[in-house]
Amino acid sequence: MPPPGNRATAAVAGPDATTTDPVPGDPAAQQTGHPAVDAAVQAIRNAAGLPPADQIAQYEAAHGTLQETLATIDQG
Repeated sequence: MPPPGNRATAAVAGPDATTTDPVPGDPAAQQTGHPAVDAAVQAIRNAAGLPPADQIAQYEAAHGTLQETLATIDQG
C-alpha cells in the first residue's frame, strides 16, 4: 500500500490532470468558465496561505459550492 501522501496525490492527479492545464501556474489559463466553480477553485488556492484551522473552513465552503453546482447540472 502506498504512503498516504502518494495515495492522495494519485487521487487528485488523474491521467488527464496535465492536459487540462495549458499554462501550468497561470490562474487565468485555468478558468473553467463557470463563475461559481472558478470562485471555489480560487478559494482553495487562497487557502494554502491560511492556518490549517482556517483552511478547513475554506475547503468545506468550496466543497459545498461544488456540490450545489453539480446538483444543478444534474437537474438540467
